[in-house]
Amino acid sequence: MDRTILHMDLDTFFVSVERKNDDRLRNKPVLVGGVGDRGVVAACSYETRSFGIRSGMPMKMARNLCPEAIVIKGDAGVYSDHSKIVSEIIKETVPVFEKASIDEFYADLSGMDKFFNSYQMSSELRTRIKKESGLPISFGLSTSKVVSKVATGVAKPDNQRKVDAGTEKSFLAPMHVQKIPMVGDKTNKILYDMGVKYVKTIQEMPIEMMTQILGKNGTLLWNRANGLDNSPIVPFHERKSISNERTFGKDTGDVKRMREMLRAMGENLAYQLRTGNKLTSCVSVKIRYSDFNTVSKQAKIPYTSADHLLIPQIERLFDQLHNRRMMVRLVGVHFSDLVNGNYQINMFDDTEERLNLYMAMDYIRNRYGTDNRGNSILSWGTTIGIPNIASMGNPFNGEPPIIPAHRNA
Repeated sequence: MDRTILHMDLDTFFVSVERKNDDRLRNKPVLVGGVGDRGVVAACSYETRSFGIRSGMPMKMARNLCPEAIVIKGDAGVYSDHSKIVSEIIKETVPVFEKASIDEFYADLSGMDKFFNSYQMSSELRTRIKKESGLPISFGLSTSKVVSKVATGVAKPDNQRKVDAGTEKSFLAPMHVQKIPMVGDKTNKILYDMGVKYVKTIQEMPIEMMTQILGKNGTLLWNRANGLDNSPIVPFHERKSISNERTFGKDTGDVKRMREMLRAMGENLAYQLRTGNKLTSCVSVKIRYSDFNTVSKQAKIPYTSADHLLIPQIERLFDQLHNRRMMVRLVGVHFSDLVNGNYQINMFDDTEERLNLYMAMDYIRNRYGTDNRGNSILSWGTTIGIPNIASMGNPFNGEPPIIPAHRNA
């Protein structure tokens, strides 16, 4: 039996939320992201596309390309709330759905045609989302996740597209290879050097040739180009790591400031571990210098979620890593090798006072959350003037990470 897979994508999501909250932004070029020279474009309206602006571009470059664009810093919390509204509507309507990102969703409607017309059902769902959320949304419907995602891209903005079973190859054939998910700049260059620009060329190539050139990715790409994709809907995303990083407003050589920043990140991430009943056994620190050279170092440790064990390890890694007399652009902390579990008491080192302190501080954070400016209660970052160091929401709730506008230190 052919599958029926629905893909939905909120059009220019961050921009659409801002326009919903401020009618004056409609039909005007809008950029959402970091407002400083170090910021990047998190989202851009369709009016800016003709200037060559794309998401992920440095904000300074985008402003130069389109000086009349309105730049908005954005609010991850507001975007998350709107995403939840859409998620709840989809959840109420379909049997199985996957939230792939804050603005992207998949649903498995296989077998539903016995009872409903899947395309009509998808159309009615889209209409309901637009009415109740006030946001534009597009969808693609086909037999696979990949083809449906491509179909959504073709349908945009604010439209819908169905690809009937058996027509997947002809639908994909005339498209540029970069329309296929997984084909980035590096893979595109390899294909371009081979004279491959369109999907049809890949369809006509032997699968063995693609495998020889790109390995397993070549096999996967050949299958996708031919509309073959059996990847399942994943209702729950298990986080395998958590991280935090900040770009300084200006490159800095202030070692004390960098250590304070890393400490604040480590404290927040450790709190997230305890909140999610998780432990980590791998800690890594990242430094990006002013010449954009990026270095990182990691260390394996016994499983823990305790500040007094994780923060000293972060500081040791930083001291070992920071060995160049050059200004620093960015620092970051990453915890991986996560497992379920609670902090194990060390009967030789831990005291009752320390354990009670952790419980009390976490209780206050859980109960009072953030202050009226969005800064975490009892956060080291707040005490040293680093606002919003805390990641928003629970990273272990099964949803994909929120991608907020670019943050500066």
